[in-house]
Amino acid sequence: MSRLNRADLPTDRPTHRRYDIVLFGATGFVGELTAEYLAAHAPEGLRWAIAGRSEEKLERLRERLPGGAGIGLLRADVSDPGSLRALAEHARVVATTVGPYVQYGEALVAACADSGTDYLDLTGEPEFVDLTYVRHDARARETGARLVHACGFDSIPHDLGAYFTVRQLPEGVALTVDGFVTADATFSGGTFASALGQFARGRQMVAAARDRGRHEPRLVGRRATAPTSAPRFAPEVGAWALPLPTIDPQIVRRSAKALERYGPDFRYRHYAAVPSLPVAVGGVAAVGALFAAAQVAPARRWLSDRLKPGEGPSPEKRAKSWFSVRFVGEGGGRRVFTEVSGGDPGYDETAKMFAESALALALDDLPPTAGQVTTAVAMGDALTERLRRAGIRFRVAAVR
Repeated sequence: MSRLNRADLPTDRPTHRRYDIVLFGATGFVGELTAEYLAAHAPEGLRWAIAGRSEEKLERLRERLPGGAGIGLLRADVSDPGSLRALAEHARVVATTVGPYVQYGEALVAACADSGTDYLDLTGEPEFVDLTYVRHDARARETGARLVHACGFDSIPHDLGAYFTVRQLPEGVALTVDGFVTADATFSGGTFASALGQFARGRQMVAAARDRGRHEPRLVGRRATAPTSAPRFAPEVGAWALPLPTIDPQIVRRSAKALERYGPDFRYRHYAAVPSLPVAVGGVAAVGALFAAAQVAPARRWLSDRLKPGEGPSPEKRAKSWFSVRFVGEGGGRRVFTEVSGGDPGYDETAKMFAESALALALDDLPPTAGQVTTAVAMGDALTERLRRAGIRFRVAAVR
């Protein structure tokens, strides 16, 4: 992954299409929240549409949205590649909430890559991201499409938080950043289904990562790593640090590979921060039990039935939810403590991050990029500023 010069980009980026943004999967749980956010915050003159399988559900959603009469409606189905191509050809930016992405997502990525249409999703599935890199990155570079995965709580607070932290440190020196996540929130059925699916696809996930490694260019003259560490007590944040097996450190590492600002030798580690040893032990046991159950089809089906896709926490529960990601960055004799924080991470704030990412791609003056890129690479400063204005906090807590 590398930055492009403006002269390297195709000259036929889609600037004159029917819609600036199309939201696919708009009638799902997070899709509706995103549609509501766009309806409330889209600037005057934005041309946008909602899309999905059921025209009836889309019509009902449009009737509930402020200014609904001016919102477009497109029918598209993941089982109909022609409808996905038509959707991509109508839009400058397509934002999709339709997952699990490894099952339902690739045809839309292909359509956007072929059409030169910018693509956004909410995936936290490493296998899907690696597969789409191998199969569609080269074509997207040819057409100028930006393929940006993980544009929700996975992985914007961590990717932009590490980027924000790096910018507080000296340039041209080796840097280390550790991220510590705490949150009080509830999962939706879709998120739970994606997690179970990934736990059950360990071999496929490893195979996709190896295949990507064979296709990805080597980083020359610099190094960027995201090693998995052992659980430890982290005195710098006063908590037990448990390595988080999520896509987030992979995304941060790819940003570091693409951007020289991360220095000649960059290392990122990603943890859950828990207050006590018993809670840490319980968390490890719970994840282990869930992973083991996901390997057995009947147990996996039983777990899936407990919380079905399309279901999620109530507005009252979401109003009480919050997240905080604290970062400790070091390099060149300087140590900084930063934090990214906000409200309900899985839904309200994810919808905000997702919608603001779509608006940034559609409206902002951004660095010249194409192919599969991260949020920090594609939208770094512009998206950080958008999220700050929207109420997500980026702050420097201390410098030493």
